[in-house]
Amino acid sequence: MGKYYVATTIPYVNDKPHLGHAMLYLYADILARYHRQLGDKVLLSAGTDEHGGKIAEKAAEAKLEPKQFADNLSQSFVQFLKVLNISNDRFIRTTDEAHIKGATRIWKDLEKYIYKGTYEGWYCTGDEEFFSEQIVKANKGVCPDHNRPYEKVREENYLFALSKFTAPIKQAIESDAYKIVPERSKNEILSLLNSGLEDISVSRPSKKISWGIPIPGDPTQVMYVWFEALMNYITVLGYPDGKDFKDYWPADVQVIGKNILRFHAAIWPGMLLGLGLPLPKMLYAHGFIEVDGKKMSKSLGNVIDPIDVVAKYGTDAVRYYLMRHMPSYGDGDFSWDKLEEAYNSELADQLGNAVSRTAAMINSYQDGAIGKLPEPEHDVAQYTKALEECHFDKALEEAWEQVRGLNQYIDETKPWQIAKEGEPEHLAEILAQLAADLLEIAMLLEPFMPDTAAKIKDCFGGSYVKTLPGSLFPKQKAK
Repeated sequence: MGKYYVATTIPYVNDKPHLGHAMLYLYADILARYHRQLGDKVLLSAGTDEHGGKIAEKAAEAKLEPKQFADNLSQSFVQFLKVLNISNDRFIRTTDEAHIKGATRIWKDLEKYIYKGTYEGWYCTGDEEFFSEQIVKANKGVCPDHNRPYEKVREENYLFALSKFTAPIKQAIESDAYKIVPERSKNEILSLLNSGLEDISVSRPSKKISWGIPIPGDPTQVMYVWFEALMNYITVLGYPDGKDFKDYWPADVQVIGKNILRFHAAIWPGMLLGLGLPLPKMLYAHGFIEVDGKKMSKSLGNVIDPIDVVAKYGTDAVRYYLMRHMPSYGDGDFSWDKLEEAYNSELADQLGNAVSRTAAMINSYQDGAIGKLPEPEHDVAQYTKALEECHFDKALEEAWEQVRGLNQYIDETKPWQIAKEGEPEHLAEILAQLAADLLEIAMLLEPFMPDTAAKIKDCFGGSYVKTLPGSLFPKQKAK
């Protein structure tokens, strides 16, 4: 039994959770559940990023103190995790005292690489990020994501000597000691590293942004929100002396959105090297989701609330659709019509009918007795390889090959015909094989669809079939 640590990036609490967050959490949850199946001792961490100017702005608009505003939205993420059946072991908030204490310690431990200087750049409060002159010119001076002009900032800040770490970060990525998937993300960050990393601003004047963690020994400055937020991956483990930190670091996988690759594949590794710590083993950067070919936007009226989708189709059906029909290595397109089709033809018809038909035949022909099950006979090497490479859609496709194969086996063997011909031993063999195949399918589906897998195992896992309370995927839920 090994140790396995998977962490999600912590979303900014400026708005309620969306479909992109659902993808983020599901990817990490599937890895965690899979490794628990293998017998590993797993720690899955999620949380919320709660400091910075954007939060202070949003709180003022809502006529709330920043902490109260953050409390309310952070709780919506906690509930969201429950709705999606995410099995996180930790939930960290950057306003937690333990995180603040840990971040302060990390700053002190990095001080030999931190110096005071004048920083000038284009800043967007909506992104809490500085942008290059090239990007600002390309966008004609206006941030396209927030429809607000970039702000030219020149101020005295603390800077982190990130440039010192260009070579070791590049070497770690090129050698796959720090593996980045998919390949396009690896190539993107290597392109940045090839041009050389620059030292970065890691603080803001507290007179401009007071909602943040004060710099140790200098209350006129607060930690830059992105620099501080990255620290959560080790503060949640109790850096530097906590047992979890000693047991679980380095992380086995960090799951992030592709838009924050630079922070996680360049800045975070530099911080870790500055602390003398090993880098994570893998970084998985997932793509974006559009809706019917268009970017989600409140102005277009096409924003999808994942909680509404779950209310209509059920948690496991949504987990299945997002993991199988959104490409793990690219951008996806959410469609209500495609979800409806997958729900009916794949879940209810292919898997649901296979379960109900098999249970009905065992009940009808053998009074519910399952008999001796044969050993599993399917090769799951491709399924395993896909999961290890964070190719979730491929792993689920491998599992679905077995679902299709089982239905084909039923159609070819025609158990009802064998029952009529009076061949009980042959019939028993076929029905036992069907039950065994369904249990194997349940094992493969368990990380993706835990409740569905549990129902299948409960139905066929004993000496006698246990009748499901209803169909596995009742179609009326999709109305």
